[in-house]
Amino acid sequence: MSDDFPVDEMDLAIVEQLRINGRATNQQIADKLELTAATVSARIRRMEKADKLRVVAVSDFAAHGFNVLMEVAIEVDGRAASEVVDELSEFPEVFAAHLVTGRYDIDLLIALHEFDDLHDLLLSKFSQVRGIRSMVPAIAVDVIKYKFDVAPIDARMKA
Repeated sequence: MSDDFPVDEMDLAIVEQLRINGRATNQQIADKLELTAATVSARIRRMEKADKLRVVAVSDFAAHGFNVLMEVAIEVDGRAASEVVDELSEFPEVFAAHLVTGRYDIDLLIALHEFDDLHDLLLSKFSQVRGIRSMVPAIAVDVIKYKFDVAPIDARMKA
């Protein structure tokens, strides 16, 4: 099967149903879209196999005791940024790590249980990583948007 298959309106409708309820069964989706469960199942498998769809669970930070969300912008010197980000991404507090363009080389998204954990993370753990020239932490004071269903697959479909 080619990974270049076009995503059609039926595929988009299935994805939309999964966005509404990621735990919906193939039969529930089929009933809403007037399809068969076998068709829904086959289309989901096809999209997953072609890396057009990935169904994941997303948990709420606060429900797991994470009360501090923050970004840390990192400037690297004397070592490849890719090596530094690989090492930083191993820390359990880091839930997203990006190599970026601009003034900084790395952007991390961090979740901490308490504000008091920040000192240990930055001064004890991150300071042991060779190549970090500077770190600029920014603590989230309010979460305005937290969505994971934003992949623009319909835009790619039209391209």
